[in-house]
Amino acid sequence: MKKALVLILLSLILGNAMSQTEQTNIIKGSPLSLLLLTGSVFYEHKIDDKHSWQLGLASVNFNLFGSGYNGIMITPEYRIYVHKDALAGLYIGPFLRYQNFKLETGYATGKYSSFGGGVLLGRQWIYKKGFVIDIYIGPIYNAGSISNNSESGTFHKPGPAFDGLGIRPGFALGYSF
Repeated sequence: MKKALVLILLSLILGNAMSQTEQTNIIKGSPLSLLLLTGSVFYEHKIDDKHSWQLGLASVNFNLFGSGYNGIMITPEYRIYVHKDALAGLYIGPFLRYQNFKLETGYATGKYSSFGGGVLLGRQWIYKKGFVIDIYIGPIYNAGSISNNSESGTFHKPGPAFDGLGIRPGFALGYSF
């Protein structure tokens, strides 16, 4: 019964979205993040002719310098498009980021969590068939803390990719509807 209700609700939502004459939504993924064993998906929704909001979710599972990182990243973003065509064109995107990871080495386990933000400068293209390309870069700052769950070892903060001042480059492919 639950599956039937979910399918009906999903059909109504997608049917309504597909029947709109104007594209107001985009689903994207980052193919480059797969190289780092990270799965990233983004949902962007048009607010008006110059603004949109985007929510990014990522699942992280990789080893770096002998430490394993497993966890999630949540990134809400507000986009301001420079021209009067939200979802396509040059944009400025202030964003926030929350990260929560389980850390593991051969001798210790711990947790790392951080909160931060930054601003992106990017360009997004939407083609006639709905294909989307999004390229962006900008500074990011994260402030985090580590808690050790064992006495046999300590962890160091993960570095600029996860803590402190860094650069957030990106490339995403998607579909608009």
